[in-house]
This record gives sequence, C-alpha cells and structure tokens, in this order.
Amino acid sequence: MSYRGRFAPSPTGALHFGSLVAAVGSWLVARHRGGHWLLRVEDIDPPREVPGAAERILAALPAFGLDADEAILFQSRRGDAYEAAFEHLRYAGHVFPCWCSRTELAAHGGLHRDGQCIAAPDPSRPPAWRLRSPDRTIHWIDELQGPQAENLREVAGDFVIRRVEGLWAYQLACVVDDGFQGVNHVVRGADLLESTARQLYIQELLGLSHPGYLHLPLVLDAEGRKLSKSEKAQPVDPSDPLPALRRALAWLGLTVPEATTPAATLAEALAAFEPAALRRSSLTDTRTL
Repeated sequence: MSYRGRFAPSPTGALHFGSLVAAVGSWLVARHRGGHWLLRVEDIDPPREVPGAAERILAALPAFGLDADEAILFQSRRGDAYEAAFEHLRYAGHVFPCWCSRTELAAHGGLHRDGQCIAAPDPSRPPAWRLRSPDRTIHWIDELQGPQAENLREVAGDFVIRRVEGLWAYQLACVVDDGFQGVNHVVRGADLLESTARQLYIQELLGLSHPGYLHLPLVLDAEGRKLSKSEKAQPVDPSDPLPALRRALAWLGLTVPEATTPAATLAEALAAFEPAALRRSSLTDTRTL
C-alpha cells in the first residue's frame, strides 16, 4: 500500500507557527516516501472553535506550498461514522455510561479505573461514555522518539469517547477517520504522543490497521507552554509566506534553501530531506510568532 499521511488541524484559531511546523513536517515525510498528503479538519468541538478559522487555515496552507492530494475531510460531517463505531464498542461491552464529575475523580487520583464509577447513575441528566482500559501495557516504536510503552489503566484510565453534551471525543473520531482515509502513517506534534496507546487500543477493538507514528517536537513559548496554548501564538502571514516557511524548516533542524518562492523552497528542502535529520526535542521560541 502506498504511503498515506495527513495534517489534521483543529479550527480553534488561524494557522500559527506551531501548526505550520507540523504541516511542513508531515508534508515532507509524505513526499519523501512518494505518498499522499491529506487534510482533515477536526471540527468536532464547537465550544472551542473560532468562527471562520477552518476557512482561514485552509486558505493559508496553499500560500506555503502545501496542497492536499484529495478532498478535505470535515469531522463535523462524520457523525454517522462515529455513531456506528460507538455502537460496535457498546455492543461488545467495551464502553459504559458514567456520571462522575472531574471534581469527584480528582478526589480519587483524577483517573477513572476498572469501570467503577464514583457517582451513582443519575437518570435526570445524560452521562458521558467511557471506554474500559485494561491493565495492559501497549508497546510501539515512534519513528522519531523511539520505543514507547504505556499502561492504559495506570496512565489513561477509562477514558471518555462521548462527552456529556453528546460531542464525540478526539480519540474515537481520530481513529475512525484515520481508518476511513486509509492513513497508514501519522506525523504530528509530540503533545499527542500520550494519545497513541489509546488510539492503538481503539484500532484493535474496531479491527483497524495500526499506522506508523512519528511525533515531532513542539514549539514552545518563553514560559515553556505549547505555542497553540500561548498568547504569543499569532497567525503566520500567508501574504508573506517565505519568512515563516524558512523558519519552520530551520526549526525542524533542516537546511533552509535560498529559493525565493514557497514551492521552490519546499522542492529544494525535499530533495535533501531525510526523516532521521528531524529535530527530536522541543525548543523554546522566544520571538513573537
């Protein structure tokens, strides 16, 4: 099967430097392997989304030379697929309703374990739905960060796949859509490294293939926070894309070409690209981004 990778932004704001780094990194790996680079908009959390952000992100990417190879997938239109996956898990007994609040869980270590709820069922309000996490260690090899291992029960606990409001959780939607799009390699930020074990487990329960994973280090602000969580996460400028594109390549640890257009810059970077050359550790970028 040919390589199929993706970039999957959430429309919580315009495209910022940290997201551009992830987009460029995933594009380079896909092109290096002669494969397809897909785009997916993860717009399943309306309370956090900014009106018009998805359109601005999708309009900005081509200015940096980043064009998807297939039609863009919007998660907001995929509810039936998530419902089908949820029913499959429920029928098999892998999920259960839960009325526990974060406050109640915090008093018991913050994690929900062994399907044992602290709060009693409350028919007057809807529950969240959690996936039972077994006492099992998941092992995998990250192509940049190396061997990984996580005990699901101890690290993740029984985790939510459908929220109280009826919204689908990221872990389920991500797995279902990677399967639907045929994604066989995931390049994304290292903040999602801890999600990988949960997603590998869901893939197993749904009978889906496991993709490979490569987690890029994060761009941090001066206080050490992920840039997307920082007030310094200003949008990159698609009307003047070369400065941010060159800086993204440099931040990834790559040689920056002297080309004068985004397309030529990416072409020259790709010609010299080897995934092993990518930076492995997160760095602080103290400039205004």
